[in-house]
Amino acid sequence: MTVRRLGAGLVAAALITPALAACASGTGTAGSTPSPTVSASGTASPSGAPVAGDAKQALLDSTKEISNGNFRFTLAGAGSTAEGLVHQPSQSAAMKIAIGGPSADLAMKLDVIHFKPDSWVKLELTGPTADSLPAIKQLNLGKYQHLDQNRIKGNRNLGFDFEKVDPAGSAVLTQGITEVRSTGTGAYAGTIDVTKAAEAGSLNAATIAALGTQAKTVPFTAKVDPQGRLSELVLQLPAAGQTAAQEVKMTYSDYGAATAAQKPPADQVVEAPAELYSLFN
Repeated sequence: MTVRRLGAGLVAAALITPALAACASGTGTAGSTPSPTVSASGTASPSGAPVAGDAKQALLDSTKEISNGNFRFTLAGAGSTAEGLVHQPSQSAAMKIAIGGPSADLAMKLDVIHFKPDSWVKLELTGPTADSLPAIKQLNLGKYQHLDQNRIKGNRNLGFDFEKVDPAGSAVLTQGITEVRSTGTGAYAGTIDVTKAAEAGSLNAATIAALGTQAKTVPFTAKVDPQGRLSELVLQLPAAGQTAAQEVKMTYSDYGAATAAQKPPADQVVEAPAELYSLFN
């Protein structure tokens, strides 16, 4: 197995981690009867009268604060976890990603820091595969590897676009809501068409393709904070092919209160070797 062949599987898993999206404020009160299901246009189903306001619009509006680029986030799903922050005022971002567990043939942890115009990544690769491949061992340096921006441009695993500060592309995803209802104050449930999720950066294309027609009606729940900003989105991906059903959960917090990422100490930095770029390209 070569480093380049390893990359495809790792990147596919990593693409589920740089984040998901979307939701918004509601007008219901706690404990009230859930509003009837509404279509994406905001019209009510035959089972009930029109809801007060447009639930989908509330969800679309809930993503607007994300574009200001000052928040923390987490994501968990498909054996991967991620947590990080985006701080547009300082043009910085940081993310810690874990893919695979202790029993995996190859598990990876990434500590990625962006402080425009520089980026660094610290890797920890473990498991039988990592132990058996010299090229992989060379990447376990225990230090932050400085990245050549020309070699990571457009790479969603190693790069970061400060013109598109939400790694999940929540504005794109919420456009795909096909059905939504209020389930309480600041709480929603419905279905979403995730066929554009790869474009948004939240699910890899292979996962979406495997879902087939199910990709157009993926169940979701969402929560927003008292200010109507997205705080949680949970997608319930159905089983597809050899992949079991799975939950993908994204959270946003600390809107306007995130702090700048911290650059790694100079004595903990080395230039990234060619093998690292091969792993992710």
